Amino acid sequence: MRLHILVYAALALGAIGLTAIIYFSGQPFFQRFIGDWNPLFAALLVSVLGFLVLSFLLSYGGFAIYRKDNRSGLVRAAGLAAVFGVIAILADFKIVYAADINIPFPGSLLFYPAIGFFAEILFHALPLALLLLALMALQKNPRRPQVVLLCIFLVALLEPVYQARWMAASGHYPDWAVAFVALHVFLINLTQLLLFRRYDFVTMLVFRMVYYLFWHIGWGYMRLYILF
Repeated sequence: MRLHILVYAALALGAIGLTAIIYFSGQPFFQRFIGDWNPLFAALLVSVLGFLVLSFLLSYGGFAIYRKDNRSGLVRAAGLAAVFGVIAILADFKIVYAADINIPFPGSLLFYPAIGFFAEILFHALPLALLLLALMALQKNPRRPQVVLLCIFLVALLEPVYQARWMAASGHYPDWAVAFVALHVFLINLTQLLLFRRYDFVTMLVFRMVYYLFWHIGWGYMRLYILF
């Protein structure tokens, strides 16, 4: 348990530190996601919330924040994330997302590692914990593998629904593009949650970081010169 706490503390402090640098530099990168909330307060709140929900998932069984000797899981997560990243880049040539869809470089180097950590808490750990907690109150045997897989499937729908609604509301994208993004993001989330179940939270986070490196950071910089 101590190792789990230390690893989580390191991740949370790193994300909070990056948030502080962005905040005190005066860059409004977080505003498009959290509105008028103070980014530092939001970062602290999500970090504390993340510790609570991950502690519950640890006690539930089958989940971990960090497992030693997990090289194969990390390599697998990085490889899968790279594949999804390349698919997203290729799709951009056809869809051509807005020029300002990504945080500009070099601010992206600070922003996406921070927001990625918070996204794992809000889109994955928190709803998964809430679903499992609710089922514990309703079922006699909520720890069955089928129950966990059902919860994983449902949680994997959250982020694609959020992304699809945002795209549809913008009015700039055809229906087929919205459907593609919804499916693409759903498969990403499902893959991440299965990696979380099979390996640990760190593996799930590594997947998102590698995907962000391809899509938001690397391609986010190059697409402005290639597509516009």
